[in-house]
Amino acid sequence: MVDFSTVRYAAKPENLRRNRELEATGAQTWAQCFEVIYETDPDIIAAVLPKPLTPHAKPYVRFNITQVEMAGGLRFGAGWFGVHAMHGSQEGEYPLFMPMTTEQATVGGREVFGEPKKIARVEINRDGDKVSGYIGRMGHDLVEVTGTITGSRDPIERDSCDFYFKVSPSCEVKNTLDSDPLIVHSYKHHIERKVELVDGTVTLKDSPLDFLADVPVRRIIDMTWSERATVINAKIVGTASRADIEPFLHQRYDDMSVLGKKD
Repeated sequence: MVDFSTVRYAAKPENLRRNRELEATGAQTWAQCFEVIYETDPDIIAAVLPKPLTPHAKPYVRFNITQVEMAGGLRFGAGWFGVHAMHGSQEGEYPLFMPMTTEQATVGGREVFGEPKKIARVEINRDGDKVSGYIGRMGHDLVEVTGTITGSRDPIERDSCDFYFKVSPSCEVKNTLDSDPLIVHSYKHHIERKVELVDGTVTLKDSPLDFLADVPVRRIIDMTWSERATVINAKIVGTASRADIEPFLHQRYDDMSVLGKKD
């Protein structure tokens, strides 16, 4: 009999099936993180949020550039660029861009949670008190942040929530979805073991595929270099209207025509 023991594309026995994405995100995994919180224009945040999300009273953007080390020594770069938002009474953040350096981190996050992850170049570096971070994608520089360590603060533990939409694009009709997307609340518990304060600068650069420069820095609220772990417990809390999400699909799917001949 031909089965999984001889042909690994065959059906896998139930006792061998594992959801590696949930296992990885549910474990306490440590990372080095260069993070910036800044204030931008309130009307910009309002414009990028699909219903039923609404703007938070504080027009803040959080982005970080992270080096993650998994069990066994596997390392990969990860990033986050998201805006402060509300879903009903739940405070949280909505990501516009989540760059990753590996296929495994990208595909798992998109399919399991609905995260808008894309493969990119993600780097952080430190030389004494000098720190820097970089994100680039498809031949375009997107983020450059540099700074100097100026001090430290006590590590803390905190909880947060991120908002995602799990979508299924139609294979029959252009620019539409098969069904109403699922709304995911990704509840995160953050544990810090070291936090250093940074005085630095942020440069957001333009790209035809990733539009970070459209969300300008008006005032830096906080800039830190830290060692931290994040444990995730995500829940589906309802559905969103297809009509409300479809105008925002370009946030997660590239329009490659902008790189070639115009329509």
